[in-house]
Amino acid sequence: RPLRPGSFSKALFLMVSIRGDNRVTYRRRHAYANRGNRVRSVRTPGGRLVVHYIKKGSNGVHAPKDLGHQQIAGVARRRSFEYSRMSKNAKTVARPYGGTLTADQVQERIIRAFLVEEQREVKKFFKEKSKKEKQKAAKPKKAAAAAASSGKKGSKKGSAGKR
Repeated sequence: RPLRPGSFSKALFLMVSIRGDNRVTYRRRHAYANRGNRVRSVRTPGGRLVVHYIKKGSNGVHAPKDLGHQQIAGVARRRSFEYSRMSKNAKTVARPYGGTLTADQVQERIIRAFLVEEQREVKKFFKEKSKKEKQKAAKPKKAAAAAASSGKKGSKKGSAGKR
């Protein structure tokens, strides 16, 4: 049925009076509403409204900023002082650079190292190949030059020996 003027405020008043007062007070001595003092209002089974303090969260472990600053999967998101009480397998991942780099970054490093090594081998192969080709090209010239020079030298030696 349609609301009559003024009936809405009566309904609102009844709702507030049934639920009670929604104001809460801090339980600790810190009275400022800042990051370190966040609270959540919780109604107990007995009907009281109490305050639960919310812990500060953490952004978790990230890769270095120059490598993209992505969050590392598999590492627990805790505040820094809580890591001292955690086991090692909760703080790292079982691979090289486990708690430092993401899986994609490690994969990229491995591929890059492999490609650099391949490139080095290819460069070495072509260098040896060109060296062999130069030696082959130089051998006929040397042989021809040696044959020509040996004939001249022999005649000189022979003439020198006859004198």
